[in-house]
Amino acid sequence: MNTEQYLGYMNSIVQTNLNEQTAPYNKADYLEYTRLNTSRQNRWLKTQTVSEELKSVLSEIKSPQQWLVITEPWCGDAAHVNPFIMLAAQENSLINLTFELRDSVPFSIEKYLTNGAKAIPKLVIRDEHGNDLATWGPRPAGCQALYTELKARNAAFDEVLTAVQNWYNSNKGREIQEELTALLQEVVIKVKDGEMNLI
Repeated sequence: MNTEQYLGYMNSIVQTNLNEQTAPYNKADYLEYTRLNTSRQNRWLKTQTVSEELKSVLSEIKSPQQWLVITEPWCGDAAHVNPFIMLAAQENSLINLTFELRDSVPFSIEKYLTNGAKAIPKLVIRDEHGNDLATWGPRPAGCQALYTELKARNAAFDEVLTAVQNWYNSNKGREIQEELTALLQEVVIKVKDGEMNLI
C-alpha cells in the first residue's frame, strides 16, 4: 500500500460498525485503538513539519530508495511514528514509501524482529534493487527506555499506554526526526562509498 491507500485503509476501519468488522477489529478495544490512532496520526500530519536537519540529509539522497513500513492500524506507536516517516518521504521524489501489515502476507516482519519480537512499526530502507540499507523502529530510544522501565516494574497496561502517549505528546516527534536524520546520514555515506548493503 502507498501512503494514500494506507490512510484510506485506516479510515475504512473507523467508519465501519463493530458488527461488520473483520478480525481483529471485531473486538471493541482494537477498534477503539484504531479510532484513537487515526485521530493522533492525522493531528501530527496536519501540525508537524520536517526539521531542517532531516530535510538536509533527505536532499542528499541522489538515487531511488524504497522505504517499507511494517505496521498495523491498531498500533499505538505507529500513530506517532508513521506520520513523521510519511512527511520525510514527501521531501524527496526518489523515495518510494509503502506500507505492509505485520499480520498479513507476506509476513516480512519475520525478517526484522526486535529482540525476537514482532515489534512495530518497523522501517526498512532499501536501494532501488531491493537491497536492505538500514532498519529503524519500533520506537525512539527515549520512549523505548521509558517503556522498558515500566515493563520491568510490571506497570499496569493502562499505565504503560498513558505514559507512552504522554511521552510522544511532549516530544512532538523531535527524537523520531533526530534518529531518522542520523540513520539516513549513515545510509548516504555508505551509498557514496559503494557499500550498498549495511545489514
